[in-house]
Amino acid sequence: MEALLNKFKDKTARIAVIGAGYVGLPFAVESASAGFDTVAFDLSAEKVRMVNEGKSYIGDITNEVLAPLVDAGKLRATTDAVVLGGADAVIICVPTPLNKTKDPDVSLIMNAADALLPHLRRGQLIVLESTVYPGFTREMLKPYLERTGFKVGRDIFVAFSPERVDPGNPVYHTKNTPKVVGGMTPMCTKLTTTLYCYFIDTIVGVSSCDAAEMVKLLENTFRAVNIGLVNEVALMCKKLNLDTWEVIDASATKPFGFMPFYPGPGLGGHCIPVDPHYLSWKLKTLKYNARFIELAGVINSGMPDVTVQLVADALNDHKKPVKGSKILVLGVAYKADIDDVRESPALDVLDLLHQRGGDISYHDPYVAKLSIGEREMTSVPLEKIASFDCVLIVTNHKTFDYAQICKESQLVVDTRNATKAVRSDFAGKIVTL
Repeated sequence: MEALLNKFKDKTARIAVIGAGYVGLPFAVESASAGFDTVAFDLSAEKVRMVNEGKSYIGDITNEVLAPLVDAGKLRATTDAVVLGGADAVIICVPTPLNKTKDPDVSLIMNAADALLPHLRRGQLIVLESTVYPGFTREMLKPYLERTGFKVGRDIFVAFSPERVDPGNPVYHTKNTPKVVGGMTPMCTKLTTTLYCYFIDTIVGVSSCDAAEMVKLLENTFRAVNIGLVNEVALMCKKLNLDTWEVIDASATKPFGFMPFYPGPGLGGHCIPVDPHYLSWKLKTLKYNARFIELAGVINSGMPDVTVQLVADALNDHKKPVKGSKILVLGVAYKADIDDVRESPALDVLDLLHQRGGDISYHDPYVAKLSIGEREMTSVPLEKIASFDCVLIVTNHKTFDYAQICKESQLVVDTRNATKAVRSDFAGKIVTL
């Protein structure tokens, strides 16, 4: 233990990150930037090649940041799991999606553990960053690693520290976002905190892995439930003939007791549509029904249908059916100013409009190509926007000139309040959620 602590303190420890994606690569960059020799292990030969060439495929990591670390020998990538045996700390950053029945799919974590197991050695720290249900690290990962004969807390050390990556956030990134850490034992927590404090500004220790796992799920369940609430408020406002956005903006002037959330065409990204279901699933095993989570899930998952109906009603008011109408979807990334389409509501919206017989196209400056089922789509230029019967704003990228879009369009359906500044100038052709 003391030897490992000293390695962290004098920065002679070697760090291995399993998974070089949206979480793993930024983590590896911060580790290497702090002076630790860092290797990213990933099964994707293409990702490994790009990292080793100093080329980033993650929007939040620039080539200008990545390349010098690679050139200095502080950061490299590999597909060979043997490097895990040489690491003093192994950080697991792999996706944890839902399966078809919306149950947790932790197979990629177990695959990572399988890759690590033959190379696991005494004195290593293993930190799981992937989102899991409360109890996973203690119930699943710990006994799995102890199959080697090593005992957690004595021979090897295990902790959970949930990732808090927000792609495209211009203010908060890996280094300056506070990091929650919960170890299997106090020494596991101490080791993780000692390491992380060299490249994370603020460390928040909690009493256990279970508590740290619950922290992550509470954070994203809080967002999912409140978004579900405001999505239902948007439906209420439609029934009451009120402007949803006006109501929210006015409510947000209250300096206490209110936090604004905003409606939209559905939830996207890897976290918010997924994480609450991990908590709900766990509670079902304890014979408890997480009612807020279930209700929010019903409302949020229904928003793509609401959006499509909004388009249908808007076209109908212009004496046009969805079938045969040319519809342009603006933005397919799950949030503004990034290229990530994971769980994007745009995918459902595009598919639903296609099922209704619409002639569907999309434009997104960040997403050149898109696969929806067996259909392949390519982003079309905006030059012919006037030829579309309806323009549907799904993702409010800052690069869009909304005044020009509204001026040239025949009809605009805005699900993001992106046209707020110009709505009064084009009142006859803009419909909002």
